[in-house]
Order: sequence, then C-alpha cells, then structure tokens
Amino acid sequence: MTTNVTTPDLACTNAIRTLAIDMIQKANSGHPGLPLGAAPMAQVLWRKVLKFDASDPAWPDRDRFVLSAGHGSSLLYALLHLSGFEVSLDDLKSFRQWGSSTPGHPEFGETPGVECTTGPLGQGVTNAVGMAVAEAYLAGRYNRGEHTVVDHRTYAMVGDGDLMEGIAYEAASLAGKLGLGKLTVLYDSNDITLDGPLNLSFTENVAPRFEACGWHVVRIEDGDTDFEGIEAALGAAQSDPRPTLIEVKTTIGFGSPNKAGTASCHGSPLGDDELALTKAALGASGGAFEVAPEAIAEWRAAGVRGASQNTAWQQTFKAWRSANPGLAGEWDAMAAGELPFGWDADLPTFEAGPGMATRESAHVVLQAIGAGLGPFLGGDADLSCSTKTAINGAGDFSTQNPTGRNIRYGVREHAMGAIANGIAYHGGLVNFTGTFFVFADYMRPAIRLAAMNKLGAIFVFTHDSVAVGEDGPTHQPVEHLASLRAIPGLTVVRPGDANEATEAWRGAVARRNGPTVLVFSRQKMATLDRTNMGPAADLARGAYILKDAPEALGTHAIIIASGSEVGCALEAQANLVEAGIGVRVVSMPSWELFAAQPQAWRDQVLPPAVSARVSVEAGTTFGWERWLGGAGRAVGIDRFGASAPGDLVLTNLGIHAGAVEKAVRELLA
Repeated sequence: MTTNVTTPDLACTNAIRTLAIDMIQKANSGHPGLPLGAAPMAQVLWRKVLKFDASDPAWPDRDRFVLSAGHGSSLLYALLHLSGFEVSLDDLKSFRQWGSSTPGHPEFGETPGVECTTGPLGQGVTNAVGMAVAEAYLAGRYNRGEHTVVDHRTYAMVGDGDLMEGIAYEAASLAGKLGLGKLTVLYDSNDITLDGPLNLSFTENVAPRFEACGWHVVRIEDGDTDFEGIEAALGAAQSDPRPTLIEVKTTIGFGSPNKAGTASCHGSPLGDDELALTKAALGASGGAFEVAPEAIAEWRAAGVRGASQNTAWQQTFKAWRSANPGLAGEWDAMAAGELPFGWDADLPTFEAGPGMATRESAHVVLQAIGAGLGPFLGGDADLSCSTKTAINGAGDFSTQNPTGRNIRYGVREHAMGAIANGIAYHGGLVNFTGTFFVFADYMRPAIRLAAMNKLGAIFVFTHDSVAVGEDGPTHQPVEHLASLRAIPGLTVVRPGDANEATEAWRGAVARRNGPTVLVFSRQKMATLDRTNMGPAADLARGAYILKDAPEALGTHAIIIASGSEVGCALEAQANLVEAGIGVRVVSMPSWELFAAQPQAWRDQVLPPAVSARVSVEAGTTFGWERWLGGAGRAVGIDRFGASAPGDLVLTNLGIHAGAVEKAVRELLA
C-alpha cells in the first residue's frame, strides 16, 4: 500500500487523508476508515471535475456535492479547507467540539460548502436526487435562447450502509424513472461495515439493481490508486443521459498497516502509534495538520479554476437578466428567500355553507397558488386522486418535460420527503408533498431533518383522523398530531374550515425558514359564517377567538378545537349558551404558531383566570395539558380506531358535541 512515486494526484490525496486522521485523533472521536479509503475519488472529483468557487459558496450554478456517508465528515472538511473555503486549520482542530463549524456529521448552515445535513444513512443520496430535480426544473424555466444560467450537476458519495437503506433504493428507482442524467453517485464499495465484513448482512450485486432502475453503471476495480480510471468514469457520466453510479472498490483505512481492510478503523480513532505508522506508509512527512506545500498549491489552483467559471457565468447572467427582466425579478425574490410580489393575490375566499372536506378546499387553493407562483412544484405518493394535491394542467415532471410541476413519486413516501428536502436545499423553488396522514410515520426522518435545517418544504397530509372510516385503524391516524408537534422547529397546521385552509396554505408558502405540515380532512365540514366570528386570517397567530360567549353571560369556560372538531365545539357551545353557561370557542389550528405569539395575545385568547378549559381533537390527548392547565380536560382518542363508517367511529369513540358539553358541565360543577 506504499509508493515511492509522488504525483500531484497522490500528494493531493494524501493531504486529504492526513488532515482527516489528524482531526479524528485530536478529537479522539470519528471515522477514519472512509476518509483514508475514499480520498482518491474525492480528490479527482473536487480537483478536476467539480464546478465550484470557494470564494462564493452560494454561487447558484455551482455543482452540488453531497457526502451521504456523513460519518466520514472529516473527509469533507479536509476538502473544504484545502480548496480554499472559509474552513481554517483551527476549524479542523476543533472537529466535533462544542460550537465548532466542523461538527461530527455535516450540518447545513454550519460550514461553508456543506450543501445538506447528512449522517442518517440514505438521506443524503436521496437529497441529491431532489437537488437534481430542482436543477432540471429551474433549467427548463429559466434558460432562454443563447443564455444558459442553470447548468450544473449533482454528485453524491455513498457507502455500503447507504445502499442498504430502503430509502436509497426508493430514490434510485425514481431517479432512473425521471431520467436525471445530471446526477452521479460515487459508491465507496469497501465491503466493510461497523460490525465486520459486509457479507454478514449484505450480499447482493448492486450494479444490476441500479441498471434495472435505468442507471448507467461503471465499476473501478482499483479505487485506491486508479486516478485515471476514476476521472474517465466521471467524464463518461457527463456524457450519458442516465443517472450514473460509479462503484469504486476501495480499501477502508487505506495506509493503516494494522487496521486497513478491517472494521476496526470504521468508527474509532487510529491511535497515536497507528497514526504515525499510517503517515509513514503513505509517505507523508511533517507534524499534525501539516500539508506539503506542493499539495496546497495544487488545491488552490482548483479554486482559481472555479473562480474563473463563476466570472464567466456572471457575465452570462447579466446578459440573461437584461433580456428577461420578468424572470430576473422572480429569480431575485426566490434567491433572497422571498416570494414574487402578488403571488397570493388570487387566493380564494369561500362562502359560508354546508362546506367541503378541507382536502377539497385546499385543492382549490393549490390551483390559485400554482397560477400565481411560477417556481412552485410538488407531488404525491400515488394518491393525487384522493389527496387532491395535483396542480391541474401543469404536466408531470421528468427530464423530458422539465417544466412539469407534478412529481409522480409513486409509493415511495420516505424518499418523497427527502427528495423534497433536496429541492429545498438546492433553493430557488417552493415545493410540497402529499399523502395520507397515517403515512407521516414513513416520512418522519425526512421531516425531522427538514425541521433541523429550517427548510421551507411543505408536507401535505389528508385523511386526518378516525373519520377515514371503513379502512380501519391501519389507516386512521390518532397519535400523529402529537408525534409531529414534538419535533422542534416544525409548524403543524390543521385548519377547521375552507377559509382556514386558504390561510394555512398562504402561511406555509410564505414560511421559507422552516417546514410546515398541513393536515386536511377527508370528511366534510361546514364553511363557517364569519359575520359574528373571528377572521380566518387569524390562523396566522396559531389560535384565536372563533366565537365568544355572549357578553351578558360572561366567559365561564373555553372550548379549544382544531380541524373538523371546530364544528363539534360550536355545537356544544350553542347548547351550553342556551342553558345559560357562557362558553368561548377557540380555534387552535397550530400550537407552534400560537406559542410564538406575544404573551398578551395568548392571554387574550386563553385568559389565565378561566381555568375551565376543554379541548376536543380526534387524536391522542397527549400534550394538551400545555393549553388546558391543571384544571382542564381533553376530549380525544387514546386508543386505535376501528373499521366502520366514519361518523359512527367518531360517535363511538366520544368525539361529538355531547361529550364536549358533558366535559364542560363537569368542570363547572
């Protein structure tokens, strides 16, 4: 594994390796196996192929690189430092420490040049599919005539663990179907996992699987030293119209005399003695965090190459802007994290009446958003006929039809969520997904990462409660509202009528600094007559006084409801008021939005002096004590549902006006 021949490729590769293992050794924590083994392919990609400008990490037309195997983060930080990003040696020396810009797994927004948060295996490669989708759509929308302003590629580096995860197969299947030819995945195929040899758990032949999905597949037998072969494979990927998988056979922990090729170097520091032996085997001299000057010079030259590409793009972009002022204004707004002026001017207002399911009213709103907001697309998990989450007349997205605005995700909920995150990471678009609420569980890891990274993805869920009916408890969500409300940074909104659905969509699209979950009903609900009620626009404040108690009675109790149970609350209020009991009804579509309001608003809606509070929601009661206080009572469903007509299920499980009325009376007794 040693060589006496020093070439620029080898010197630059060893610079990555030694910085990576020095970081890990100083932190006494990390994963040296991947950086030592995967450094050759990373070096070739970054120094010879990848289009980037270290002085301008946000350059819109840069290539995207995703280290899906995020446990190998020291590899990425070494690349960023060597390439000239604002990642200093001091940053490398603080690897995995509190407050550093070099955390244990790459985190979006923490380190210049890190395109997305990775580490949960399978997420990063699926994010990369979303980035490739975004590039194709934006190229179709913005490239005009002689001016090409969107033309970049997406690269991901994956390991064996990534490809074991089901989400990765979902993503690969869809990427092949969509024909994402600007997506290239480098597979660090080293036949070792954390527990030992790969064949303990994974024996399939990966290449035919990807070929069956419609990918171009190349295999490099000697990924440790075949720099020319890696470069040729990357070149072949650029000329093939299919997504490309390059399987690179590597030696995990390459250069380590006693640990290379074994699981012992996967997730533990080498140790001082083995680190010294490894550097000697690699022919590396110098102390910790020292890099040969010739390697630094080669790496800095790659940065200069990127800067010149950026300069040429800026000139093209200036000419494009002059020729396309309308599109340029839209581009500028989206780049600033804003929205084009007037995008919501034609959102509907619904007349009071018997009403409709909020999935139906939300569909009407969706069409208005699609008409008013060009950089807007989404898709569903083979359910658009039921979730009503298709943009009518907008076509289906593929690279043959890149301006199609409906993504046919198929029954791939987990990949759908992570692809939506990838679109959001890329920037320039607003995007949404749609499926039944019960399948939020399949998407939870992606939703969690969207919240962690403040992504503006919109997750639409319909069929929101046991009112789904005959399909039974497997399809009746009860714990899902509580589960999603537990995720920090996620805004969950469950509107109570058609006009609240309008406001829910308005807020979700405008919220570019965090994800939103929109929860809509299958069952019909009345569109409320707002003449003597609070305005639906107050949904933006999370909770508001929908209908107050008559002034002559005063407020003895408060009923708090969301979604279809708002109607139940109003019916109970009417019965109680008729009996001379003053009751206020509060619509609370979003806990998170309400919690963010000033205390004065919260006290106005829920006066501390009124302790008799009843919540009603067709889901688990977990967490409602936050708004009810110690003296309140929650009317909900703390069990799974049943197969029967929806109205009967609700009645038998105690979600009706009579149960709410009884709870209020008992509290006031």
